[in-house]
Amino acid sequence: MADDTHRPDVQDFIDLLLDSPAPSPVLAEVGTVATVGDGIAVVSGLGRALSDELLVFASGVRGVVLDLEPGRLGVVLLGPSERVRAGEDVWRTHKVISVPVGPGLVGRVVDATGQPLDGKGRVTAVAERPVEARAPDILSRAAVKRPLATGLKAVDAAVPVGLGQRELIIGDRQTGKTSIALDTILNQARSEVLSIYCAIGQRGDAVARVIEALRESGQLANTIVVVAGDEDAPGLAYIAPYAAMTIAEYFADQARDVLVVFDDLTHHARSYRELSLLLRRPPGREAFPGDIFYVHARLLERAGQFTEEAGGGSITALPVVETQAENLSAYIPTNLISITDGQIYLSPRLVRKNQFPAVDLGVSVSRVGGKAQHRAFRDVAGNLRVTLSQFEELEDFARFGTRLDDATRARLSRGAAVRAALRQPERDPVPAVEQLLVLLAAMEGLFDGLSETEVVAAMETIRASVGDALTGVAARIARNEPLEEEDRAAILSVARSALGKPEDGRDADT
Repeated sequence: MADDTHRPDVQDFIDLLLDSPAPSPVLAEVGTVATVGDGIAVVSGLGRALSDELLVFASGVRGVVLDLEPGRLGVVLLGPSERVRAGEDVWRTHKVISVPVGPGLVGRVVDATGQPLDGKGRVTAVAERPVEARAPDILSRAAVKRPLATGLKAVDAAVPVGLGQRELIIGDRQTGKTSIALDTILNQARSEVLSIYCAIGQRGDAVARVIEALRESGQLANTIVVVAGDEDAPGLAYIAPYAAMTIAEYFADQARDVLVVFDDLTHHARSYRELSLLLRRPPGREAFPGDIFYVHARLLERAGQFTEEAGGGSITALPVVETQAENLSAYIPTNLISITDGQIYLSPRLVRKNQFPAVDLGVSVSRVGGKAQHRAFRDVAGNLRVTLSQFEELEDFARFGTRLDDATRARLSRGAAVRAALRQPERDPVPAVEQLLVLLAAMEGLFDGLSETEVVAAMETIRASVGDALTGVAARIARNEPLEEEDRAAILSVARSALGKPEDGRDADT
């Protein structure tokens, strides 16, 4: 029989347990779902909830407090509203909506809350930051004076973009807005700029094509893709651009240069309008809520070139917006035009002429980037705009069948050659030295009299002839130094040699 003398006294153990301090009570604030709509829910019983606070529903769906009213909360759902039922419990989290940030996001495809969508496992983050943040003040900003090379001749020469600038990409559907933004991202393979592509309300196949283009070029390893597709909840589309900007701010604080593409803010405005109307907010112009300007302004004002004391990095924003029937005076486009530092306008008229990229230089403008433009491009840019504007006026006049003199025909020939020289296929960003080679060749008349097909072939021939002949010119461009006369002469000499034309401009077999 076992010896009971060494067994602990059960009663002593119970007494000790009763005498120990009791754990502190855990308070949980629980509310109730009053009504559910398409993407929104109205919650009661959470009188102490805060704006932008994250709530968790009993069904597992999360939501963000958007409206604070006596006795009720207007909540934007971040998941399928079909899973939420009236009467179910809702808990406060005492945290505002946040997104993970850190180097672990680079090369990944995530949703608006930072959850992975690429099947590569969880995202390794160093911290979480609220998606809403105050824009840096004026004293934290520096002048925009460094160029952002897009690799597009029409943009770098005539509508330049600087690091820290906000340049709007605007145009009708199917005019190549996403292609402009994507080619700019692809061109950053030649720089240290980190890219973030934020897809807002885009179709899944369209986003898949962008990701595949980034993967094929190898640029996905230096890009973060934030996706809120058209099949996702409108709440995710609403917070997606703020999440992308928050991720960009982390890298800008590390003195990095970041390029953020918002594709597009038209869908973002529509998602916010849908949520606002469902929450019974009063509609304004075109049924948009009255704070739609502030919604976009507080997002884009977070971009800029920052001082050394504020981190020393920069955030360049390329928001995309869609127009209908070339109506630039619509509500959302005019809002964004007034917020940004210029616009790249893509004209359907040029699309019908098979002119890609369809940048209309008569409407496009860069209010800041001219100061940051490569000095080598500055002399070319002024003549380029003048030549094209004169050509378009003469082209319209010549349609009436008027008999033209030799000088007018020469201007038409030169203008047609310059416009053809601005053509560029998708996914083919051009280095700066090759752009200058093609543009100067066109401006000096080396393409005059050639058909459009012949101009395209001549451009390929010229680009292939760069080799080591223009190493010094490329170095000057990299140092952002202006071109000297001998540099221009060297560029034109290479172009003439590639096309088989002697220095006096006559054909080699003449």
